[in-house]
Amino acid sequence: MQKTIVRDEIRMIPRYGLPAAEELPMFAENREHQHSSGNPYPCRVVTQVDREHRKEHPFRIITLENEYLKLELLPELGGRIYTAFDKRTGYDFFYRQHVIKPALIGLLGNWISGGVEFNWPCHHRPSTFMPVDVKIDEADDGSVTVWMSENEPLDRMKGMVGVCLRPGEARFDTRMKVYNRTAARHSFLWWQNAAVPVNRQYRLVFPPDVRYAQFHYRKSVTTYPIASGVFNGIRFGYGTDISWHRNTRQPTSYFCASSKYDFFGGYDEGKRCGVIHVADRNVSVGKKCSPGHITSYPKAGSVR
Repeated sequence: MQKTIVRDEIRMIPRYGLPAAEELPMFAENREHQHSSGNPYPCRVVTQVDREHRKEHPFRIITLENEYLKLELLPELGGRIYTAFDKRTGYDFFYRQHVIKPALIGLLGNWISGGVEFNWPCHHRPSTFMPVDVKIDEADDGSVTVWMSENEPLDRMKGMVGVCLRPGEARFDTRMKVYNRTAARHSFLWWQNAAVPVNRQYRLVFPPDVRYAQFHYRKSVTTYPIASGVFNGIRFGYGTDISWHRNTRQPTSYFCASSKYDFFGGYDEGKRCGVIHVADRNVSVGKKCSPGHITSYPKAGSVR
């Protein structure tokens, strides 16, 4: 059996300019950030974007490839999965971003869409636009795991994600490790935010025992897959099939109700391609679909 191929190289990718961060964090501490505290202390936060200056920029790209899949990792920007390509079908099952165009979604400002973003200990993590350390492990069975690690800038906890691709398999694994390096107890949440290419033929895939969906903080609840009434300010009338992406015309999120199944994902009925996330439901209890991305949430917890 052929071994997984790994390449570590520098590639030029178009990138927009990066405005300077606010020098005094105290002036951003009352910033509301997607209904959560925007307090960045002791870090500095970026509060502006640059849409005028764009040029080619060198980025480190780590590629994992076997007979079926080709993954590209971007350790300079939070250690995200940059692209994921199915060689059999020619399908990018995660959204392929062709330019680095920061938006102010990250906890400290800069953030990009596309691929898979690994987030912890909260929100779109503080270091989502920061470089991570990398270690490449090549195993005797021909598999390769790329570990991407950091000491996150707010509480200085240590977090790691390993992306593993084995030979002869049309799937890959992600593994996570969290360590509390401090003397204090800290809470954390780990979630993986995958952007997917959508169109009018794309549909959400929740397990068959899911009968309702909810919004953040359970502020709104509706039946699934046929929604009715008002959900998060959206009027679905007497029955709308929200499993079809095209039927959700306003920005919102659908959090999956509890399920006895371990999977969820999305599928393009036109291209007959999609992506499924599988994890132990007792550990990764959360499943969420929003227009353009799918998200898995393990249990929240604390680290001593």
